[in-house]
Amino acid sequence: MSARNRLPPWHERLRLANGREILIRPIRADDAGPLKASFPLLQPEEVRQRFQHRVKELSDETLQRLTQPQPKTEFALVAAEPLPPGEALVGAVARAAIAPGTRDAEFAILVSHYVAGMGLGRHLMRRLVRWAKGKKLDRLWGEVLEDNQPMLSLLDSLDFRRESAGTPGLVRVVLDLSPSSARKTSAGRGEGPRPPG
Repeated sequence: MSARNRLPPWHERLRLANGREILIRPIRADDAGPLKASFPLLQPEEVRQRFQHRVKELSDETLQRLTQPQPKTEFALVAAEPLPPGEALVGAVARAAIAPGTRDAEFAILVSHYVAGMGLGRHLMRRLVRWAKGKKLDRLWGEVLEDNQPMLSLLDSLDFRRESAGTPGLVRVVLDLSPSSARKTSAGRGEGPRPPG
């Protein structure tokens, strides 16, 4: 591979099952405009599954927090058209953030119905796991609506375990990343830090 064809870290070109070529890359501040503009195109069920309640638009504060992650504690990828940030339509976002004072990160993924069912959620989830392992974290966790069976099945296949989220209708899913956290889990949840909830 020649140097001019080499992609920067965390960049990857993919061709989806429908033939569309996308670029997976770290999110950029310039993605805020396209994200805000395309949010109303999401179906209500997609929004509910990601935010767990109705959201009509992304606030400027939310967009800034999402598109300008803190490099030491946050990581966010997008699956977008292979165009410059700010021009590219974003079809999916995957994010992980380390909870302060812990070695645990919470994840969230939103895949638009335009590119759903093509393995993109699995691909992005694996990238979040890779990032979390690179940070030597103990756990990666998230909360998923119990009726979001496609997401729960995907996470089951990636060895996440299910726990009670303490909120009706939600399931907490946890992936143990270190041998010590796996031992603590088998010994009981009374030891060690608990993912914030």
